[in-house]
Amino acid sequence: MLGRFIMKVLVAYASKYGATEGIAQRIGEQLRKRGLETDVTRCDDLRDASGYDAYIIGSATYAFNWRKDARKFVERNVGVLSARPTWLFSSGPLGTETVDKEGNDVLKGAEPRQFADYADLVNPRGAQVFRGAYDHDKIRGGDRIIAWMPAIRDILPSGDFREWDAIDAWADSIADDLGATA
Repeated sequence: MLGRFIMKVLVAYASKYGATEGIAQRIGEQLRKRGLETDVTRCDDLRDASGYDAYIIGSATYAFNWRKDARKFVERNVGVLSARPTWLFSSGPLGTETVDKEGNDVLKGAEPRQFADYADLVNPRGAQVFRGAYDHDKIRGGDRIIAWMPAIRDILPSGDFREWDAIDAWADSIADDLGATA
């Protein structure tokens, strides 16, 4: 009797302060629960992404762009990503509002440019924005100058706004798409 094929999935991420890393780790845990062999790694820790059956790439978003190490990861691996099932995610919006002042969906409005840029490049099966987390006291380096400005402190709510149920549901939908067991 032949052994059952176990799909190998890579979750690669770029995170500055850890919120996106937490999302990537959670996605990895959920996929493992569904029987998928899953590696979770930082984008800048993996030069060659070959050897996987499916890919999930995510990044924190700043000024509507993914972090540079995530963008470079996709550019280095476009051939393998475009040939296999690939999904994209980002994190960034803070707070709990579902619509902005103009009535637009907050998560849709927070999509990074890379979702559109990579649509034809890697043909992702899906792309999702998740809420992030922010702690004024953990900001470091050059970001500290901006983070300590009173106006910035007022518009960037501090807290963990990640919606774990939504993250789990998205990971489950990927597992379903890949034919994983319940």
